[in-house]
Amino acid sequence: MDLMTLAANAETTIRGLGTVGYGISTLGPGLGIGIVAGKTVEAMARQPEMAGQLRTTMFLGIAFTEALALIALVAGFLF
Repeated sequence: MDLMTLAANAETTIRGLGTVGYGISTLGPGLGIGIVAGKTVEAMARQPEMAGQLRTTMFLGIAFTEALALIALVAGFLF
């Protein structure tokens, strides 16, 4: 292989690794959102009178957790 072919392959490989990195970085927020939602449903089953406050807190937790995935997406586009 000549030098130009190697350079083209390296660029493609680096872009592919960025995609894999973003895929891995979405695992954390995905698991976090699942745990938050599951524990909220469990808490609502134990104390139905607190359902309104729990739901509000759950959506705040989901929003903050989803922000991590968006930050990873932006970092993937920048780097």
